[in-house]
Amino acid sequence: MSFRQFRLPLIPYFLGFLCLLASPATGNAQKDSLKTVPVDKLKLPHWPPWEASPKGQSLDSSGGRGTFDKSNAATAKSPANIRHVLILPIIARSIETGWSFGLANASTFHLKKGDTVTRTSNAEALALYTTRRQFVAALNGSIYFPGERFIFNEQLSYSSFPDDFWGLGKKAEDSAKESYKFKQYYIYLHPQFLVGRSLYLGILYAYQRVFDVDYDRGRLFDKENVRGRYGYHVSGPGASLTFDTRNNAFAPDRGVMLQFYINPYSSFFGSDYQFTNYVVDLRRYSRIYKDQVLAMQVWGSWNSGDVPLRSLAYLGGANTMRGYYAGRFRDKNAAAVQAEYRVPVWWRFGVVGFGSIGNVGPKFSDINLESLKYSFGGGVRFALNREERLNLRLDYGITMGSQGFYLQLGEAF
Repeated sequence: MSFRQFRLPLIPYFLGFLCLLASPATGNAQKDSLKTVPVDKLKLPHWPPWEASPKGQSLDSSGGRGTFDKSNAATAKSPANIRHVLILPIIARSIETGWSFGLANASTFHLKKGDTVTRTSNAEALALYTTRRQFVAALNGSIYFPGERFIFNEQLSYSSFPDDFWGLGKKAEDSAKESYKFKQYYIYLHPQFLVGRSLYLGILYAYQRVFDVDYDRGRLFDKENVRGRYGYHVSGPGASLTFDTRNNAFAPDRGVMLQFYINPYSSFFGSDYQFTNYVVDLRRYSRIYKDQVLAMQVWGSWNSGDVPLRSLAYLGGANTMRGYYAGRFRDKNAAAVQAEYRVPVWWRFGVVGFGSIGNVGPKFSDINLESLKYSFGGGVRFALNREERLNLRLDYGITMGSQGFYLQLGEAF
């Protein structure tokens, strides 16, 4: 290894070392206590850095699925033959957590040696503590089997999480804010099977136990009869259908992703509450001019039945309606529409502008223009790994009554 080979990528990997896993985990962000980027979208930069762009590697229209030039086999290594294991610090920032600090052990790999078509699998373990005295430990992974005929996503986590609550509904007042604490175990398993061109049928299972809930008696939780305020557990299997033509699952510049899933919880599976969660997630990515990208998303989460506290739909967080605290508005149903314009500027830097609207309500018909919520803002991007399109993002979101700064890894959607 020459000095020249080593020194060129030092700057992006130094930044990556500081903030690489900034918000690294959940398989199902809507039900986990830390609403962050799903782990199956976190493709880690190659390490050592001099192996980040092997000679002969090219990116095809599938986005990040490389092909390898056999003529260079004597001087280069295929990414499919390289396994990476990283032990890195976590430094992140969001409205909900303040600053987060911790450690992560992450690995990337291919199940089949020499497979340059299948996306990179990953597995990671992490533990972090925040300036709000929140603690999260998690095991996450996304395994892509050869040919991507089968994909398996999983998450196991534990969290001790002081949080805030403003009551239920679209008209919850800022002055109603009160704090509460809870602890939680969470299991999420989601295998998906290829059943057609770009079409996946999935089955899923979710288990959540919420306990040691500590809140002020006689206030909002009691007055609004919030289910689950004394602790509970829910359990249930579900099904998903996903159509995905994105040319890159991490930061696409063209294609669509249409995902629907249904997850019923019942006493038959040991659940304390019986309800059904429906989720729709529609995304489209278009290259507008040169490398500038318009990304759009329509998202909705609806529930029927008796929905406990941590399974309620909500707005806010690092990924949906940035600028609102995650859970600032909660109810049985929520929906949002957002768009983001992404512009590369120079070298590894880019800028974005974004805006979103959304609402919550106890009934589907309540998702309307009454007390409509909105947010907007902008941010800066730095490409930690241009081949994998792995970006560090710095966003600032503004809403009708709040604003927030986010330091995260990966795009919001």
